[in-house]
Amino acid sequence: MGELTRETVRRAPKVLLHDHLDGGLRPATIVELAGEIGHELPAPDAASLEKWFVDAADSGSLERYLETFIHTVAVMQTADNLTRVARECVEDLAADGVVYAEIRYAPEQHLDNGLTLEEVVNAVQAGFEQGEASTGIVVRQLLTAMRHQANSRQIAELAVAHRDNGVVGFDIAGAEAGYPPTRHLDAFEYLQRENAHFTIHAGEGFGLPSIWEAIQWCGADRLGHGVRIVDDITLDAAGNASLGRLAAYVRDKRIPLELCPHSNIQTGAAASIAEHPIGLLAKLRFRVTVNTDNRLMSGTSMTTEMAALVDAFDWGLDDLQWVTVNAMKSAFLGFEQRLKIINEVIKPGYASLRA
Repeated sequence: MGELTRETVRRAPKVLLHDHLDGGLRPATIVELAGEIGHELPAPDAASLEKWFVDAADSGSLERYLETFIHTVAVMQTADNLTRVARECVEDLAADGVVYAEIRYAPEQHLDNGLTLEEVVNAVQAGFEQGEASTGIVVRQLLTAMRHQANSRQIAELAVAHRDNGVVGFDIAGAEAGYPPTRHLDAFEYLQRENAHFTIHAGEGFGLPSIWEAIQWCGADRLGHGVRIVDDITLDAAGNASLGRLAAYVRDKRIPLELCPHSNIQTGAAASIAEHPIGLLAKLRFRVTVNTDNRLMSGTSMTTEMAALVDAFDWGLDDLQWVTVNAMKSAFLGFEQRLKIINEVIKPGYASLRA
C-alpha cells in the first residue's frame, strides 16, 4: 500500500479503552464554561490554554500531571456542563476514527454544586447518547473511584446499579505510590460477586507489585497502563526475551494492557515512543491495546498515538488492526456486540483501506 499516511491512520477504525472524560475537554469549552462560573484559568484563551495543559503535564511527574485536572473538573459540576462535555467527547472521538470507546471518570469529583452521584452518571449518559445519535459510534462509561479516598465500595455499587444504563465497568485511579489497590479489596470482591467487570490503574507510576496486587489480589480484568510489566522481562545479548512468572502469567492469561504511550512519556514511565515498551510487548504478543489516557494533557488523539507507533516501529495496517481487534475483544461490552463491531465495522474498515 506504500507509506501509511496520517490521514489513512485517521480513517482506520479504532477502539479506545483508556480515556478520561476530564482529561479530554476542548480548550474552547473550558474557557467558555470557566467564564460563566468565574473560575480563574492559568491562560486567557483556548490556544494558550491548550499549550499550558500540555506544558504542565510534560513535567515528568505523575503528581504534577494530576494537578491539571483542577481546571477541567471545575467546569464539570452541573448536569448541563457534564452532558455537553460528554457529547463533545463522543463527537471528537468519532472525528478521530474511533468506533467504540469506554470513557472513565470519577463521579465523586463532580458533586461540588450539589449533584448526586446518580445525577452525575445520568448527565454523562445523556451526553454520550446525544453523541452516539449524531455520530453512529458506540460509547460506554467506566466509573472510577479515587485510590486515596474511601468511596470505592459506593462507586462500585453505583456502577452495578447503572450497568443497564451505559455503565460497563469500574476502575480505580490516582497516584499509585502509597495507595495500593488492596485498600479497595471490598469493592473488588463485591464486583466479582455481582459478575461485574473492572480495570485497575496499575504498573504506571509504580512497578510490578502494583500489577501483581491488581491481578492476584483484586482480580482485575484489565490493567490500566500495565507498562511496567516490562520490568519482569529480561533480554539477552541476542535480544531473546525471557519472561518472569508474572509477565508469563499476564501473557498466558491474555490480560489486556491498556497502554498509553504519550502519557507514559509525560509521567516518566518511558523516555520516548521509540523506547516505549509497547514495541517489545507487541512483538512478544501480549494483549496490547493503544490508548490516549488524557487527550488534552497529552496533546494527543488515537490517530496521533497510532501514527507515532507507525513511525517508531514501522507498524502497518495489520499491526493497527491487531491492536484494534485486541481492544474490542477486551472491551466490557457484551460478547455478541463485540463480535458484531469486529466483523461488521473493524475488519471491513481495514479491508477498505487496503483496497
